[in-house]
Amino acid sequence: MADSPPGRPSVRRLDPVLVDRIAAGEVVERPASAVKELVENAVDAGATSIAVTIAAGGRKLIRVVDDGGGMGPEDLALAVERHATSKLPDGDLDRIDTLGFRGEALPSIGAVARLAITSRMPGTDRGHSIVVDAGQKGPVRPAAGQPGTRIEVTELFAATPARLKFLKSDRAEAAAVGEILRRLAVAHPQIRFSLTGEGASSASLVLPAETGPGSWLRRLVAVLGPEFGQNSAPLSLERESFALDGHVGLPTFHRAAATHVHFVVNGRPVRDRLLLSAVRGAYADVMASDRHPVVALALTCDPALVDVNVHPAKTEVRFRDPGLVRGLIVSAIHEALRREGGRSSATVAARTLESLRPAQAPPVRAPAQAAARPAASLFARRDETAPARVQGSGRPEAFERDFGPAPWEAHEPAQAAYEAPPGGFREADQAEFAGDVARPSADQRNPAAADASPHEAAHQTAHPLGAARAQLHETYIVAQTRDGIVIVDQHAAHERLVYERLKRERAGGGIARQILLIPEVVELDPAEADRLAEAAEALQDLGLVLEPFGHGAVLVREVPAALAGGALRALLTDVVDALHEGGADPLARRLDAVLSRMSCHGSIRAGRRLRPEEMNALLREMEATPFSGQCNHGRPTYVELKLADVERLFGRR
Repeated sequence: MADSPPGRPSVRRLDPVLVDRIAAGEVVERPASAVKELVENAVDAGATSIAVTIAAGGRKLIRVVDDGGGMGPEDLALAVERHATSKLPDGDLDRIDTLGFRGEALPSIGAVARLAITSRMPGTDRGHSIVVDAGQKGPVRPAAGQPGTRIEVTELFAATPARLKFLKSDRAEAAAVGEILRRLAVAHPQIRFSLTGEGASSASLVLPAETGPGSWLRRLVAVLGPEFGQNSAPLSLERESFALDGHVGLPTFHRAAATHVHFVVNGRPVRDRLLLSAVRGAYADVMASDRHPVVALALTCDPALVDVNVHPAKTEVRFRDPGLVRGLIVSAIHEALRREGGRSSATVAARTLESLRPAQAPPVRAPAQAAARPAASLFARRDETAPARVQGSGRPEAFERDFGPAPWEAHEPAQAAYEAPPGGFREADQAEFAGDVARPSADQRNPAAADASPHEAAHQTAHPLGAARAQLHETYIVAQTRDGIVIVDQHAAHERLVYERLKRERAGGGIARQILLIPEVVELDPAEADRLAEAAEALQDLGLVLEPFGHGAVLVREVPAALAGGALRALLTDVVDALHEGGADPLARRLDAVLSRMSCHGSIRAGRRLRPEEMNALLREMEATPFSGQCNHGRPTYVELKLADVERLFGRR
């Protein structure tokens, strides 16, 4: 070969240690990356207990101890060589059924730190150890140790100090290690996991091994919090060669980030965009776009149907049939949430109770002083300096601004025996729900309802939302259940009911339409009018029949029967916005968004007075309608307070 031109370097082979350090840039990005590789090796080794200890967020020390199968001296010497592994016995990259398989993790870690491994196989009388320091491999020596493997990584990135500049604080790095362990723990509930050490106090964890029926849910509760158990629904669905199991949080049980979404594919925790998109699509109708569900899903399939070698950190996968997987996830979540009906999460009531409690504990009064004061109303005006937020109202205002002051004066002179004031709750006491009939009454401030004849329709005691007792501020319905009260946002609730009705009609052959006696011309922005004209055929399937009418205008001939009498211009503006926001989404999803916007115009508005029979009809329809626990925007439609919780507010418990 001719010599290289002056000034141009010749091609040469890199030093093996430098090659390992370059590989470490992909495999070991931060301490959590090293922990992931080491713990996955322990899982593949059949460990039932894995203990992780770190110092300084993992920079100074990472220790992983497991009770797995261990390694003999020959295997130990090969384990720190590049491209050496025990996990591909037949060399088939299309059927990978282990967590780790690239033979670069241990040599890469040894290239940028000091790596010490001590391992002993069960049934042998002694173990062996080896040390790799900044890429320099030492000899295998006999060593004492328990069955299993003990790996210590000290002074991570000491051989490449420039990488240390990119690490975050010790606390942040420890938190990342804890997150890695939690995701692996979700995937393997049968293994005990622990994390301890200097700098890991905030991220420390101890997760005992879970076995037997319900073991996975117990592990999920330990990782996702105790509230997840009572605010989630199980799911299980098989389709062709895929099986999906899991637990999904109720729509009103959500988080501000997607960190509580867990995916497991053939035992491997992943963070895959396809799977996350499927979950977001499944919750699109019932959760606000800026909130994220709490979900744990385990997908099992033939290893040949999924490629796990598409990302250096193995956090993403690629399916042979992504459409099938997406459809499976969306269908399973929809069915699980539909089975739950309109159930709202228990956290809504908990937050409501928290908002009702005063910011500061009231001073303790002597018994004589306390007896001289009357019982306070639940809706009595609170201290203006302690504002409250009530779930379902959507307004960051004080409680009385959401629900109004009491319809009676709460600070009257003391009486020997307190009697319920007229109106509101006057007819119902708890004993009345022991029979088959409950007689709802209306708020006395509502003349239309107060003058109505008593509603005698039977209400079975099994009704979860009880019987209407009052309407507050012509916006909120107060109902009494067997063991508490329910407060319903009438507009949010009816918006969901109209939306579900429109979806049923569309799926059942077409949305019922009403012909306008006189077609109405609606003036719009020219671009908006053009967008509506382009979507006219699709909108006709939604019950909205229109056609272009000159520049910047459309002629509306028919509207969905459920929306008759509404303001057409506002309706069309919302439809245009929904079409625009849908962007490149599939047509079906964009049409659902259009229906969601349209349903808002056909629902009972806040400020409308309702008769008792109307309020009860709304409650009954909510009980029979899926997803009625939240409106189309993901906010709760009702708040339920147990009688015991209300009694605690007044010190009765």
